[in-house]
Amino acid sequence: MYDCAVIGTGAAGVSAALTLKALNVDFIWFGSRKLSKKIRSAEQIDNYPGLTEVSGAEMGEAFLRQIDRAGIKITEHTVNGVYPAKDSYTLLCGDDVYEAKTVLLATGVETVKPIPGETEFLGRGVSYCAVCDGALYRGKTIAVVCTQKELEHEIEFLASLAQKVYLVALYRDTAVNSENIEAVRGMPLEIRGKERAEELVFRGGVLKVDGVFMLKSSAPPSVLLSGLKTEGVHIAVDRTMRTNLKGVFAAGDCTGKPYQYAKAAGEGNVAAHSVYAYLKQ
Repeated sequence: MYDCAVIGTGAAGVSAALTLKALNVDFIWFGSRKLSKKIRSAEQIDNYPGLTEVSGAEMGEAFLRQIDRAGIKITEHTVNGVYPAKDSYTLLCGDDVYEAKTVLLATGVETVKPIPGETEFLGRGVSYCAVCDGALYRGKTIAVVCTQKELEHEIEFLASLAQKVYLVALYRDTAVNSENIEAVRGMPLEIRGKERAEELVFRGGVLKVDGVFMLKSSAPPSVLLSGLKTEGVHIAVDRTMRTNLKGVFAAGDCTGKPYQYAKAAGEGNVAAHSVYAYLKQ
């Protein structure tokens, strides 16, 4: 069991990981060595102390050099769910299971807003996790709404199980090849049904389906961890970055505006110190 699990590799996650390492906390860090899409895509950053007129790519390289110099490993898994145990938390990453005494959420904020019906039918035909729920739709017809190319391996996994996959990709140049995948053009507008999700309405038509998979860079915080208090799309925290759940902390864009690297890095540092204080208690 780890002392802490950090979820997210944006500026807040990087800052938290470096601080936890300095404090000698035994932690596991989930994310990607590509760091965050926000960092990678920034054209120029002028307001981060110590880095003058750098691009997002240059900032990312600087972060990675510091991470590697500190000997910190990034576990490149997507966390699909966090579940409370007696004095710890269980984290599900597909078929892999991890345990930690505390959790530090640095997941960023999802820019793609939920469509009508998405939250209402969650667990009743709507899923955010291909590995977790894909087997439930073996031999069935599903729709997959995917927000980024990096998640295409999950589409291929679902195609290996389902009879038919309608793919609604919210990005260009999809590279998924399978005879049972049909690309659908048009923005998803609504998920409809009675007891379960039965239809995906999109600009241009309606798809009759048995289920809908919403593949995003991160699930909404309240979906990732049940019982977590949120304010709109943001996680509610106090000045020590504590959430309403014992042993759970949050930092960065997921806690609210302003969405800036300096703010995220500062919160990551504060959250890591709060984790350390909690563990010492």
